[in-house]
Amino acid sequence: MSLSLHTLQPSKHSKKDRKYIGRGLGSKGTYSGRGVKGQGARSGVSGLKLKGMRKIILSTPKLRGFKAKNPKAQVLNLGDLTKLFVGGGRITPKQLFAKKLITDPTAVVKVLGKGTVTEKFTIQGCLVSASAKEKIEKAGGSVV
Repeated sequence: MSLSLHTLQPSKHSKKDRKYIGRGLGSKGTYSGRGVKGQGARSGVSGLKLKGMRKIILSTPKLRGFKAKNPKAQVLNLGDLTKLFVGGGRITPKQLFAKKLITDPTAVVKVLGKGTVTEKFTIQGCLVSASAKEKIEKAGGSVV
């Protein structure tokens, strides 16, 4: 017999039919694998109680707390930037992290408009509020 697409079939006994229990007269067994009487034989019992998993699940340590999908941005004010970046230049989250203005250089950083801008600097890789952007551009800087 030659091997081709229309002659392919699974080997014998590799595909076993599912045991169908508790579905009418033709099904196997009257108790449907639940035993005789008792809590586990009733409907509405959690599968964990039936399989002895409850104790295992209760004994495993759980991760507590909540982690937001979109964490809040790390907030900075223009006043902080003008104090620490005295010659102007380009400002990135890595530089802000190096100067300890933010705690995580990979997280979102937002610059707010509180304070005055005296230097000409370019902000890159940060979110900037409308008032902050206006003040930066008025001083001759830019937001990338």
